[in-house]
Amino acid sequence: MLSIIQVYGTMLLSALGRTLLMTLLSLVFAMVIGMIFGLMNVGHNRILNLVGTVYVDAVRGVPLIVLAYFIYFGVPAGIQGLGFSGFRLDALQAGTIALSMNCGAYMAEIIRAGIESVDRGQMEAGRSLGLSYGSCMALIVVPQAVRTMIPSIINQFIITLKDTSILSVIGFPELTNVGKTIMGNTFKNLETWAIIGVMYMVVIVTLSKVAKRIERRVNRGR
Repeated sequence: MLSIIQVYGTMLLSALGRTLLMTLLSLVFAMVIGMIFGLMNVGHNRILNLVGTVYVDAVRGVPLIVLAYFIYFGVPAGIQGLGFSGFRLDALQAGTIALSMNCGAYMAEIIRAGIESVDRGQMEAGRSLGLSYGSCMALIVVPQAVRTMIPSIINQFIITLKDTSILSVIGFPELTNVGKTIMGNTFKNLETWAIIGVMYMVVIVTLSKVAKRIERRVNRGR
């Protein structure tokens, strides 16, 4: 095990960095996607409700590995079929899009639930003061909802971090993919995957502790 760390330690740390980078990028885009479709689902426009519901159900109903293959292979093939022969997506781009879409669907439900957890009287009070629906959402409802959403958002970050391992199927050099390379070079299955498992565990346990601490602070602040 020590020999693997000595020889491949830098490669493993670089792979962990790429894993965290993709996770962070995906979470940022997923927050935007989730906010858009989450607000669609809590609004009073039936068409927007339908669009939001269809997106969430469709994306959550497709396995991430299928979505990754579709983005990486299918989308470029379709665009090239339209005459854009030079169009390509690298593994980072395709993986980030796939993870963002997948995480965004779950984030939309987190945001919807967070907004609906705020007492309706808050919206009614804002409207009675002459504020528009949008202003009430932006200034009154969403700030209160964010407090309840933070622990769930961190948990979704953890799930997304683990989901990056699936993207090894499209060749993105994240931690699991690098683990396969090291295992193929050393033929030390037990030691290699033990190291990979420990690296994931350290990051995920740390994030879990952060989520619990934030949740306790939020609960004390209520």
